[in-house]
Amino acid sequence: MTRVSAFSSPFMLGFDEIERVLDRVAKTSDGYPPYNIERIRSELSTNSDVLRITLAVAGFSRQELDVAVEERQLVIRGRQQDDDSREYLHRGIAARQFQRAFLLADGMEILGADLKDGLLSINLVRPQPERIVRKIDITIHDDATKGSNSSQKPHLETVEHLKTAQQKKEPAS
Repeated sequence: MTRVSAFSSPFMLGFDEIERVLDRVAKTSDGYPPYNIERIRSELSTNSDVLRITLAVAGFSRQELDVAVEERQLVIRGRQQDDDSREYLHRGIAARQFQRAFLLADGMEILGADLKDGLLSINLVRPQPERIVRKIDITIHDDATKGSNSSQKPHLETVEHLKTAQQKKEPAS
């Protein structure tokens, strides 16, 4: 059975990367550790949203936790080591490892992370993007020169323009 994507509409151009990211995020959620995401009032600015992700990481020390940003993802890892010096009669609290990832939108910034009373809080800020409006000029092509290639000429000019732009982006080797 084929899965129909929400991004398969002809009006949704260039969203294939978002679809892949959403698929990856959906496959990696296991529920541990539990977390909250909240919006907090910002004293810094009214132009930005401050978000706080709080994870319940009871039993983890600062040295056993790692918070990093990897390819637009906030990744939190916890690694506990078994204490071989202890002899357990009953072990209900396992030394568990975890990895929790949150996809970050463009422009998201990490303000910091705090560990207090078994809760790891990570504060993020999302600045409001500028609204950009750009006027696109429309080129008029004269159909007076009716030839076999006259209908392809605007298309070929666009292809050449794209090639030139791509060559400018690539570093010289």
